[in-house]
Amino acid sequence: MKSVKIEGTHRTELGKKATRQLRSEGNVPGVIYGTENVHFSAPQMDFRPLVYTPEFQLAEVTVNGKTHKCILKDLQFDVVTDELNHVDLLELTDDRKVIADLPLKFTGTSEGVKAGGRFVPKLKTLKVRTYPRHLQEAIEVSIDNLQIGENIRVEDVKAENMEIMNSPRIPIASVVTTRALRQAENEEAAKGKK
Repeated sequence: MKSVKIEGTHRTELGKKATRQLRSEGNVPGVIYGTENVHFSAPQMDFRPLVYTPEFQLAEVTVNGKTHKCILKDLQFDVVTDELNHVDLLELTDDRKVIADLPLKFTGTSEGVKAGGRFVPKLKTLKVRTYPRHLQEAIEVSIDNLQIGENIRVEDVKAENMEIMNSPRIPIASVVTTRALRQAENEEAAKGKK
């Protein structure tokens, strides 16, 4: 699995004045939640490959010579400038389950699309609870048997060693009738009446 390396600096001062000073220098304050909470800051540019991507990645944050293997827990952005303001990371430990949003990767070609329908993804990620060793870059979902007017629901997804937290009845993808297909059907029906 891909990981992003971030060189962090340990923070001792945690007040508003200190964080404002950090942000003015182009740094982003953050916290690593784990066996012990680690307050750190790192250059804003270091977080770009981790934050601005649809991919699920790990973060390897080095603070005071110690490397912490983490996943993103929460992000805060400035309401005016939309710049990254704060990062919360969750440290991965082998014996503790974590909750993560894993991207969905649809594979195959739907029967409904071959028949003229249009594939419509409804969800981009699924929230799962699992041990860190079972985390993966994406959950693959085959759409080969999906016909026009059918849905794939959360309950249809098979994810080994993971507990899916989303409601089971939520549709994650469907194939809908296109306007051209509907028009062709109407023309056929009109010909049949004559």
